[in-house]
Amino acid sequence: MPLRRLACISVLIALLAGLFGLFWSSTASAASGAVADEAAAGANCAKAERDDDTIHVRVCLRDRRGNANDPVPGVSVSVETLDGTPIGETVTDADGLADIDLGNAIDVLGNQYRIKIDTDTLPEGTALQNPKDVERVTQKLQLQTDYAVTFPIDDEIVEPSNWDLAVNLLATGLVYSSILAMASLGLNMVFGTTGLTNFAHGELMTFGALIAFAIDSLPGSISIAGHDFSVVVACLVGFLASGIFGWLNDKGLWLPLRRRGTGVIAMMIVSIGLSIFLRNLYQYFAGGQNHNYSQYTNISPMTFGPLQVTSLQITVFIVSVTVLVVACLLLQYTRLGKATRAVADNPALAASSGINVERVINRVWVFGAALAGLSGALLGVTQGFNYQVGYKALLMIFAAVCLGGLGTVWGAIAGAFVIGIFIELSTLVVPDELKYVGALGVLIVVLMVRPQGILGRRERIG
Repeated sequence: MPLRRLACISVLIALLAGLFGLFWSSTASAASGAVADEAAAGANCAKAERDDDTIHVRVCLRDRRGNANDPVPGVSVSVETLDGTPIGETVTDADGLADIDLGNAIDVLGNQYRIKIDTDTLPEGTALQNPKDVERVTQKLQLQTDYAVTFPIDDEIVEPSNWDLAVNLLATGLVYSSILAMASLGLNMVFGTTGLTNFAHGELMTFGALIAFAIDSLPGSISIAGHDFSVVVACLVGFLASGIFGWLNDKGLWLPLRRRGTGVIAMMIVSIGLSIFLRNLYQYFAGGQNHNYSQYTNISPMTFGPLQVTSLQITVFIVSVTVLVVACLLLQYTRLGKATRAVADNPALAASSGINVERVINRVWVFGAALAGLSGALLGVTQGFNYQVGYKALLMIFAAVCLGGLGTVWGAIAGAFVIGIFIELSTLVVPDELKYVGALGVLIVVLMVRPQGILGRRERIG
């Protein structure tokens, strides 16, 4: 292996290990604190100590409004067998606890029971945090072990009308679309200049989110004029670090493969392997749990008629659209942008006219990876993330790129907005779990009618 290539790969591995080592050390203390807080919150619902051989169901109701953990007395609770035979009924006491005796441990061993909450007895203006949580079925009971369960309540949710819901889903779709458009633009630029369908592009998104979270988790905060800008700086660092990571990707892996004359199919398979490797690396360092940034976790929405939107959503949308506009202007009017479009149209002709094709491709990798990293960081800010955030978004990115037109700048953006808005509005008629299926169905129909996508050009054969 040439020394220069070995050095690039070594730097790539060292950068990954160092950055995620920083992530691991900075989040370990925060995780332990969270466990301690959770244990303290559940202390009031602990199991009772008794000397007899009976097994009890202990139900704990807690009022979580305003991040509190107050007891909820006077709520009716009943327990019955799975076939409907009543076992007992009581109301919660001043500590929000209801205790129902199931009987002797030998008699109830291995049985299951249904615990029911009478929602009509909840305090006025409140409801269970999960409306479907009116009843629960116990696990199979074990000897000498009581069964304890907590039901949190919150403010009663008033179901909005379909019109109000559609307006808010449209706003959510626009925010998600703008984030998706940045990642789609980065993927389309790489495809346009190299022909590579990069299945590791989602991991570039995850890289940006994890780096931003690692910076945000460092001790202290970054304040300017009395305002905390820790997350803003973290996203900026994630954007820059992702650009460097894209440069290392190209120098250490894709450039040597191009020089060997490796076909695009083989390079696509390599990208699948790289995706799996990076995803497992992220899981090793960051863990499998969900992560949230230090700011913007509990923001009160602003109301404009039927529309409810947070300042975070507005900020993310403005930032994303601004980045997209700047990116399009750079591609349209700068020398590098014109060279990029020339390479995408005809690499051989661009090289013969004096354009350094490899340098342009490397800059495209830097820019595309930076866009993907920023989109991952912003996606994490708006809804939290884990090590699979980019992997889960990759299918939507591919759908947006194919729908808009492979290799076209405006096509990637248009496709992202169509996909992002559609999947949110589709939840008016389908469950949330199926909204992505609908988007892929639209993609199939469009590609059957117009295979080149919305803004793509039909290829000539012969």
